[in-house]
Amino acid sequence: MKFGGTSMATPDRIRRAAAIIAAEAAAGKSLAVVVSAMAGKTNELVAWSDVLGAAAQGAPASDDEYDVVVASGEQVTSGLLAIALRNMGLRARSWLGWQIPILTDDSHGKARIVDIPGDRLGQAIDAGEVAVIPGFQGVTRDGRLTTLGRGGSDTSAVAVAAALKAACDIYTDVDGVYTTDPRIERKARRLPRIAYEEMLEFASMGAKVMQSRSIELAMAYKVPVRVLSSFNEKPPEAGQGTLICEEETDVEQRIVSGIALSRDEAKVTLLGTPDRVGVAADIFSRLADARLNVDMIIQSPAMTAGAANLVFTVGRRDAAAAEKLMRDAQSAIGFKEIALDTDVAKVSVIGVGMRSHAGVAGTMFKALADKGIAMQAVSTSEIKISVLVEAGRGEEAVRVLHAAYGLEEAA
Repeated sequence: MKFGGTSMATPDRIRRAAAIIAAEAAAGKSLAVVVSAMAGKTNELVAWSDVLGAAAQGAPASDDEYDVVVASGEQVTSGLLAIALRNMGLRARSWLGWQIPILTDDSHGKARIVDIPGDRLGQAIDAGEVAVIPGFQGVTRDGRLTTLGRGGSDTSAVAVAAALKAACDIYTDVDGVYTTDPRIERKARRLPRIAYEEMLEFASMGAKVMQSRSIELAMAYKVPVRVLSSFNEKPPEAGQGTLICEEETDVEQRIVSGIALSRDEAKVTLLGTPDRVGVAADIFSRLADARLNVDMIIQSPAMTAGAANLVFTVGRRDAAAAEKLMRDAQSAIGFKEIALDTDVAKVSVIGVGMRSHAGVAGTMFKALADKGIAMQAVSTSEIKISVLVEAGRGEEAVRVLHAAYGLEEAA
């Protein structure tokens, strides 16, 4: 079981989470529980680190001491939840990342889990203990604390479930995965089930229900994941929430499952890039070496012979670093100008049924054109089409596409 920041936001909400856990324990289940920090606490800790750390000089404070600071939010909630469970008569204790241990690499601020030896944890759970585990944190093999990047508590939960060969229930402030964000489109519908691949695209394209790395893990280890509301103290019944699972026939019959919006986008344009073999490899190798994730990539001929214009997108938080990296390498790469635009949003249409149905792109492009919403870039995969639009029209684009594919209609 995993409880997010809104479920841990106040003592009353922690008690509510404890009541849900107690009900599951009363049903005879063995339980491990992963928790996030209280809503807003990680942002506060990051801000404190930025004030005192390297970010004050213009670079992100993402070193090992940054991890020590920002991991403390989950330590607090794991202890508080264990106290609440004990007060309900349950045997409970907190297990910090280094105590399990959750072993990671040494990429502080965005570490990746490499192993979770689950023997000690499994023995404690089998003996009737409720294990309460802070998400988002791990430890290197030489004993330094690490964090897994924003949203890392979902990754912690799925990784622990995989180590224990258990299913994973994600409790959050919504009662499942919707065709789009209900705050943007009130006609959005809850999906009873969704394929791993679709959920991975939803997460990577901006949907906030779960973090993309957690879905990758669930898919790799075939961990069944349910998304449930933490605002119901009764044990979940069959059919509640959304089950994230392997692709099945009924899932495949849907052409489009939903629309995602990502506001965390920045567009970098390199004008007058030399149009020769190896230049793109040089550019993106530099970005990869700096651990800057690139999403959309578009190349088009420039007005000057032998030159091209190259556009790519990165997360907004990485925009300044990407721009500086490119400016520092301008003479080596040979481009003429660089432009950075953070006033953009990415809208994505997602569905495994797109593999076997034609016309999905045409419907998307016509619906946007009819409303005068200009597309600045396009990228596709087997089950996704994404377009970059002006930030101020992102929500409108979501509503237009939700209607165009008939997603408000009952499945």
